[in-house]
Amino acid sequence: MDIHPWVWVVTVVVTSAVLLFDVVVVGRRPHEPSMRECARALALFVGAAIAFGIAITTISGVDYGAQFFAGWLTEYSLSVDNLFVFIIIMAKLDVPRQYQQTALLVGIVLALLMRGIFIAVGAAAISAFSWVFYLFGIFLIYTAVKLVLSHDDEDEAYQEPKIVAFASKHLPLTREWNGVKLTSREGGRRMLTPMFVVILTLGLTDLLFALDSIPAIFGLTSEPFIVFTANVFALMGLRQLYFLIGDLLKRLVYLSIGLSVLLAFIGVKLVLEALHTNELPFINGGEHVGWAPEVPIWASLVAIVGILTVTTLASLAKDRKDKRTAERV
Repeated sequence: MDIHPWVWVVTVVVTSAVLLFDVVVVGRRPHEPSMRECARALALFVGAAIAFGIAITTISGVDYGAQFFAGWLTEYSLSVDNLFVFIIIMAKLDVPRQYQQTALLVGIVLALLMRGIFIAVGAAAISAFSWVFYLFGIFLIYTAVKLVLSHDDEDEAYQEPKIVAFASKHLPLTREWNGVKLTSREGGRRMLTPMFVVILTLGLTDLLFALDSIPAIFGLTSEPFIVFTANVFALMGLRQLYFLIGDLLKRLVYLSIGLSVLLAFIGVKLVLEALHTNELPFINGGEHVGWAPEVPIWASLVAIVGILTVTTLASLAKDRKDKRTAERV
């Protein structure tokens, strides 16, 4: 996929402009958004992602379009699962509802910056060393197993980063909020507000999320432009999604299991890809492994849509069953 530098420039500029607009609007008027406001913005972002995918399909071909949609759906699904952790963080840090939107927005900006760095590093590593696919695949399979083992303990899945605990003990922190500002002045001394701790926690959490999401999407496409844009569109509507489907998130009880299956599928696909293009001397004498199949992108897209559909329907069916059982008691 040959992407002209000006396309990269336009993409980054437009993305930055959208985020800057969000920062200015939310920063001027911190508030808890209405359901209508969230639904309207979310529809706009999802529509933009679909239009972008159609444009890629039209300009670059069906294969690249399928790569974008597969990557976007995967990143979006992982982002939805991450909302569980965001909800726990906001609750444990007692973040007022009117400030949560600003905290989420800053967290999303930090996530984009860190994922941009990870994408650049990952693309360079894959270009130089094909065996990196082995590492990515094994890591995703490990992550999938870890998700299955911990899906019943969402509250225990979040542990305060050690650097946050260190900051809380050793930095001049106040318990008083100063709007969405990171500092305030008490008794002539400059103090850090609880918002500083929130931003620090979200930033470190985003870093951990990137460790899962970037290898996952590189298992679907090796095009840095598609990897970047899929991540951008997945994160853009995350803030609105947080407020729009807070209750629905609790009903998606099988989401972690579904995502574990999804990550395991991509992990196995990466390992097969690594075997197919093997250059490691201690595996098959450094030759390509002939029996290792190459999973086409259309099969990946079908698998992703199927896994997410079954996960959602099964979760909602269990929720209805639990409600009927509760009503009989």
